[in-house]
This record gives sequence, C-alpha cells and structure tokens, in this order.
Amino acid sequence: MNYQETIEYLYARLPMFSAQGQAAIKPGLKNIIKFCQLLGNPQTKFTSIHVGGTNGKGSTSHMLAAILQTAGYKTGLYTSPHLRDFRERIRINGQMISESSVTRFIDQHRDQIEQISPSFFETTVGMAFDHFAQHQVDVAVIEVGLGGRLDSTNIIEPVLSVITNIGLDHVDILGKTIKEIASEKAGIIKPGVPVVIGEKQQESELVFLNAATDNNSPITFASDEWEVEDTRADAQHNHGKLTISASRRPSAAQTNVITIDSPLNVDLDLTGIYQLKNLATVLSAVDQLRNKGFLITQEHLKNALKQVGPLTGLMGRWQTISTEPLVICDTGHNEDGIREVIRNIAASEYHTLHVVIGMVKDKDITKILHLLPRDAIYYFCEPQIPRARAAAELAEEARALGLNGDVYGSVKKALQAAKKNAGNNDLVFVGGSTFVVAEVI
Repeated sequence: MNYQETIEYLYARLPMFSAQGQAAIKPGLKNIIKFCQLLGNPQTKFTSIHVGGTNGKGSTSHMLAAILQTAGYKTGLYTSPHLRDFRERIRINGQMISESSVTRFIDQHRDQIEQISPSFFETTVGMAFDHFAQHQVDVAVIEVGLGGRLDSTNIIEPVLSVITNIGLDHVDILGKTIKEIASEKAGIIKPGVPVVIGEKQQESELVFLNAATDNNSPITFASDEWEVEDTRADAQHNHGKLTISASRRPSAAQTNVITIDSPLNVDLDLTGIYQLKNLATVLSAVDQLRNKGFLITQEHLKNALKQVGPLTGLMGRWQTISTEPLVICDTGHNEDGIREVIRNIAASEYHTLHVVIGMVKDKDITKILHLLPRDAIYYFCEPQIPRARAAAELAEEARALGLNGDVYGSVKKALQAAKKNAGNNDLVFVGGSTFVVAEVI
C-alpha cells in the first residue's frame, strides 16, 4: 500500500474512538500487551514520561517535549488526536513520523493487526513505541489517550507521571463523579515513580494521596509549589505571547538538584490564560526530572517556552487563524475546557462576538451551553465525523437557553458566514469540539 492507502486502511479497518465513540474502545490492556510483545516490547527500550489529566495534558506534554528537546535530548512525543495529519501523533524532536515509516510499519505488521484486531488507538500506540525504539530516543513524552488505568499507553514504566487536573468528561466511560474519574487517572501512578499533580482539588486530592501512598510514590501538587501570573500591562490574550512570572511558594520544598530562580520570568508563545496552570505543572515536572539526572538549565526553559509551537507543532490552543476580523480557535470541549475559553474571550477586546460551534453527540452539552455568552451570534455546524451532533439539534438545544444563530451545512460554511458578517473589530471564535477546530486549521 502507498501512504494514502495505508491511512484509509487504518481508518476503515480499525475501530476509531473519534468516529464511533465508546464502541471503538477495547477494554483492558490485553490487546496492547500482546501487540507490543509481537513488536519486541519497544516500550521498554526508551525512557518515558507519562502525562494524563482531563484538560491541559496536550499542552503540558508539548511544553515538556520542547524543554527536553532544547536541553539536547532526542525527544519523542506521542499525543492524540491529530488535527490535520495523522502523523502529528508521533514526533521526534518536533518532526512527524515519515509517510514511509507509517506505511512500512503497517506493511510489516499487518498480519499481527489482522490477528489481534487492535483498536485504531492501540495500533497507533504500538507504532509510536516502535518508532521511538527504532530511532533510539533519549526520552519520550507519552500523553494518555483516555482515562489512565486502562489506557493503552499505560504499559510503559515511566520515570515520571504527570496528571494535570480532573474534570467531568467522558463520564459514560470513566465515571460520573470527580472521585471516580480521579481513580481512573490515578491508574498511571507506578510503584516508586514520582507523580506531579497539576491542580490540588478537594474532591480528588485524597484519591491521589492514597494512590501515591499505596505505590510508595513521591507526590507533588504543582499548585502548592508555584504561583504563576501574566505580568503584561495589557490583558489581551488574542495573539502574540504571554509574559509570565512564576514564583515558588515559600512553603514549597526545594529538593531539586538545580534550583529554578524565583521568580522565573519567561515568555510563552501559547497564549491561552489556562496555560498559566499548565506551566506550574511543567515547572514541578522539571524539578522532578532534574532529580532524576536530567540536565535542564534556566536558559533551556526560557528558550523552549517561547517557541513551543515551532519546536513541537502544537496547534489548536487559543490559536489565531486570521486577523481582520480576528478568528481564534480552541480545542476546549468539556465543561472545564469551555470555562477556560470563556475566560479568554472575556479578556479580549471586541465589538461583537461570533461563535462557530459544533459538538459530538455522546456529550452532555447542557452545562456547556449554560456557560456560553448570550450576547454572541452563533453559527451552528457539525464536523464531518459519525459522532457529530446534528447542527439543527444543537441549535435547538442552544436556542432553548437563549443562544441564537443560524444552522450551516458544514464547518467551512459556518466560518465563511461568520467572517462575512464580522466587522474588523469583531471576534470570531471557533470551537466546541476538537474536530471542529481540526476542520478550520
């Protein structure tokens, strides 16, 4: 098969969560363990860092990868889902896996894939592990796909586990309460392996403390260690950069080998306000990595953080698509993610807000719709995936809550209409689903 045929085979042959939802999930780790055994257990052949959480795990993974890469380590990065190109999921030093490598992997292991019948995600995880092992990376940052305990990535033995936060997402799979979801996320905590928790939350704190105690794992809450703020005089977060001061809290234990100066002043090219929380998580993770012998200096940190996008290819996080009118997209898609999006919108200057929005049908969207501003003009659409919620259905639910606008046959048509209607001083926001953002990027 050529590359395009290979990708079509993957999409058609293997159950894919983004298309089918829960039906695509193969419960348990049996498949991925068997698949990786046939691959020679590549996940044991490189050092890894495991990153999970409800929101922020993608940004955190990319920041860590950028820092390690800048520090001179050959760095693998596995994330999901992709936005434009399947190969975004698997990178080494920011470079996507080659088309020939994807094709060769499937050609070489098609018999095993047919025999085991792994999910799309399980196959891509195996491909990533094999790619990192083949190219002898020094370290790989591995982002959890869904949950943690039973996620296919959870067969690695990392030197550090990171859990950003806990929110109500995928409740039909992970649990209906913060405690239940935290228990699933805590499944990536490994015996004796340090774990950094990004946000200390009342409902999940004890879950993580108990899991760390059971595993004899040193635990750190980044929100207890760092206070991070944007120090720019103007509070606009539309594009450009954040200028950040990160100060270590007086009560934080300074046990790292190389102490980060406090306050640490950095420029960050990821402009969403929510990145302040993620940066605290990253700084605590860097402390732990230094304790593990990683040589990461203050200059490595500063140089990496001002160019995370170019170094790693991160997209879709409060990203400016165009100006005049200003068009910004963000992949936040659950209640906590949308709440952060609303904070960014509130910090922006504009005359009229236009919102291009689409969602998937297996989400409880009522709480999300309640968060959205009533004075915006809405452009209801649906991404081109089987899981998409019908735009007319979304519009009906939204109108019942006072959100008004028209229905469009595609994301592209909705964005075209919003840009046509918007004045130069207006803001067009695109979001509601990762898959909506993927189509505009």
